[in-house]
This record gives sequence, C-alpha cells and structure tokens, in this order.
Amino acid sequence: MKAMTMPRFGGPETLTLVDLPDPKVAPGEVLIRVVAAGINPVDWKLAAGGLDPLMVTHFPLIPGWDVAGVVERNGLDSPEFAPGDEVFGNIRKDSAEHGSYAEKVAAQVFMLARKPRSLSWAQTAGLPLAGLTALQAADRIGVGAGDTVLVHAAAGGVGSLATQIAVARGARVIGTASPANHDFLRELGAEPVAYGPGLADRVRALAPEGVDAALDFVGGEAVDVSVELLPSPGRLVSVADHRAAALGGHFVWVRPDGAGLTTLAELADEGRLTVPVEKVLPLRDAAEAWRLNSEGHTRGKLILSVGEA
Repeated sequence: MKAMTMPRFGGPETLTLVDLPDPKVAPGEVLIRVVAAGINPVDWKLAAGGLDPLMVTHFPLIPGWDVAGVVERNGLDSPEFAPGDEVFGNIRKDSAEHGSYAEKVAAQVFMLARKPRSLSWAQTAGLPLAGLTALQAADRIGVGAGDTVLVHAAAGGVGSLATQIAVARGARVIGTASPANHDFLRELGAEPVAYGPGLADRVRALAPEGVDAALDFVGGEAVDVSVELLPSPGRLVSVADHRAAALGGHFVWVRPDGAGLTTLAELADEGRLTVPVEKVLPLRDAAEAWRLNSEGHTRGKLILSVGEA
C-alpha cells in the first residue's frame, strides 16, 4: 500500500510517500480501505514532537487520526462491521505509529461508526476529531435547550460544529469570529460578535445578564472573558487552555468514541449538522495540507483524498 511516512520528528519536509506492507489486523479490529483522511493541527504538532511528553511515537510514523473508508476485512471477534461497510472514525491509539495517511489502516471497532449518508467522503473524513471534540465539550457542561452559550472561535473547525450541536439542542449561541466570518456564523444559527478587546461588553450588548455556558476553542483571553460572563465557572469548558480547570471549569481531551460518532452522523442525516470543507488534496500533497493548516486561516476542513469508494 501507499503511505505517507516520517522517519523522525520534524516538519512537513520529512513527509515521504512510500510503499509498505498492508497493516496487520488484531482481534477487535477491522482493516479499512481509506477513501479520505482528515487533517488536524494535532497531526503536525505530534509529528514535530509536541505530544512526546504525553504519548509514545514509533517511527517510521504514518500520521493521521481521522479516517473515512470501506471495511475490507475483519480481525478476530469483530462482528460490529462487515466487509463493504462504509465507516468513519477517530482512530487515535495509546501510541502513534500507523495512522490514516495511507491506503489502508487497521482500527479498533469501538472507534468507528457508519458513514453519514448525507455527507460526502471528504466531509465525513473531516468530522471525527473535530466533531467529537465539540460534542464531548458540550456534553461535559450539559449544553441544552434554553441555554445562552458563548462559543469562542465559532467559525473554526471545532467551533463551527459546536455551534451547530448547541443550536440543534435548542440553545441560543453567541459566537466569536472575525467580521469576515459573521455571515457564516449566521448561517449556522449563531449571533456573531468580533473577538478581541472589549469582547465582554459586546457579548453583554446581546445578553445583558451574561451567558449560561461557554465553550472555548482558542484559549488565553477567551477563558478570562468567559469567567467574567458566567454565573459559575463550572459551566466553562476549554479544549485549548488548562487554566479552565484551575478556575473551576473543565478541560477536555477528545476520546475516540463510536457512539459519539453515531450521534454526529444522525445529526448530519437529519440536516442539522454539516462539515465545511475548504480544500481536498491528494495524499502526495500532505505537506502542502500541513502548511495550509498551520497558517490558521482556513474556514473549513482540509482533507486528503486517498482512494476510491
């Protein structure tokens, strides 16, 4: 199979497209023929050594945790899926070695769910990590009907999904973004405000009593503004700033979860969740995808096209 690999920690210049044997398939796993792989900032941060204090990385490394593809064969005792099933998942394991930037990847069945019928392969590949992050953050603080929720970086990959999840649950969403993205947030059902100095006052102009809950996907000042606007820091959750927990809120590190993916797929198929895709690049252009992703200016997801369905 073709796979994008790295021989050591480094940047996009170390990515090389090579031929490798097909992965072994352990009990409780299935072998997936990859159609598309999602790009996430954690991919290139891990490859640069940024997660080395947290998890073991084996080389040569095949990056990538988000996958959409077709089950090719089952390992022992993996009856949840059958060959030919269209699936997607966040396939992060306890150590990093065999990721989704490849024509085939083995994944544990609990990390997978059936592909949403209403989404393209590219959209599906962009959903797992960002969607689960948004869902698990919203679940942690019980976002629901009647809440006024402040979503920081609401136009980003995770924030746009969190906005849609909160709206689908009946919450009122105030979302921070640059003015260029305000129309986009309105399309998602949010009331936009510009981030930066004076943010708390701009939010109070829309919600004089403050907000009931806050989802932070950027960190820094967003955490402090959230604490100022919330009646209790217990309904603050961040995926970007550990201080949230120290202040009485929560910090979330996304976990693979097939049940959560099924929830996201159901929202998509009900027409209440979509995944904006900025660009689809071939597997051989993974380095360019990383460059674009690291610039931080893309509104939608960047996706690698790997194979045919």
